[in-house]
Amino acid sequence: MADLPSQAETFVASRLTTGNLFFPTRITVTPQHVTRTKSRLFGSNEESIAIGKVASVHIKTGVIWSEIRIESSGGSDPITSHGHTKAEAQRIRDLIEAYQAAGRQK
Repeated sequence: MADLPSQAETFVASRLTTGNLFFPTRITVTPQHVTRTKSRLFGSNEESIAIGKVASVHIKTGVIWSEIRIESSGGSDPITSHGHTKAEAQRIRDLIEAYQAAGRQK
């Protein structure tokens, strides 16, 4: 099982992918929630799902970049981000699964 950091871990999409040139998407995973932040020229757009409400994590890999989709059990829109390496996408999934397992053990 993945080691559990006590603070947030942030993953930044590559600037070489579509839509990430000036303001790359950031995925932050904490023991409480997963957040996708997309900055804009004025402000930002932020989506969050509680760790306990994550239903599934889908990773679609390409030649270089991967896309990750995190779905909630509440039926809201999934968090989607592209432009991460395969290792980053797998680390996001592993952190979510580890935090969920730790939450069930409490």
